[in-house]
Amino acid sequence: MAKYPLRILALVYLLFLLVLPVGLVIWRTFEHGLQRVVDTLTSANATHAFAVTISVAIWAVLANTLFGVLAALLLVRHRFAGRRLFGALIDLPLAVSPVVVGLALILVYGKFAPAGGWLERHGLQIIFSLPGMVLATIFVSLPLVVRAIVPVLEEMGDEQEQAAHTLGASRWQAFRRITIPGIRAALGYGVVLCLARALGEYGAVAVVSGRLVGQTQTATLFVEERYQNYDQTAAFATATALALIAIVILLITKLLRPKEDA
Repeated sequence: MAKYPLRILALVYLLFLLVLPVGLVIWRTFEHGLQRVVDTLTSANATHAFAVTISVAIWAVLANTLFGVLAALLLVRHRFAGRRLFGALIDLPLAVSPVVVGLALILVYGKFAPAGGWLERHGLQIIFSLPGMVLATIFVSLPLVVRAIVPVLEEMGDEQEQAAHTLGASRWQAFRRITIPGIRAALGYGVVLCLARALGEYGAVAVVSGRLVGQTQTATLFVEERYQNYDQTAAFATATALALIAIVILLITKLLRPKEDA
């Protein structure tokens, strides 16, 4: 008998926490008609903000995918001094506030910091430009791919890879034909999580970007800037677009996943 009250409690919880807020945002987006939404999303500042967001997200996902696979293999397949510390450092972004991350990046790569000053003298500006935004996004989404792959690698074991080695397969051949197919679903899940996190990142990017309209403004920063300037239609329309992009990414990943991995 207790299952029905628990179901009702869960549904009510989701209703007030998720359905009503998101539904209200969508309703406010279209309350003045579709044409106004289209005009808002096709404006120069909005399209530039989405272009910056996509660029930052792509670079962050690529970097974290490569690092995630290598780090997961290192954690599962190897035993070395400092392994637990290495795992703890990977999880650090989950515990540190994104604002702290942005401040730390400024202290290291800012114009008046030793590393940042040296880079700027050689023509590479990190803070208040795209590289700094990419670094901030990489940091906050760092653990997602790793933690999606590690449990699958542990469950797989290395017996098949060892057997492939005994039959003459190289490490690359074993990795390509055994490891990658085995972690494919987990890797896809981690990439989706990383992409969703990168698209929606605000705190760290807000600190290192400078929030320059038409230059270093991402879609999330555009939402805040438009809302503070009382352009609620633009803010709600952009927020809805970000939510729809995340949903489409999840659906595409689900459709492309092989049936045996579904």
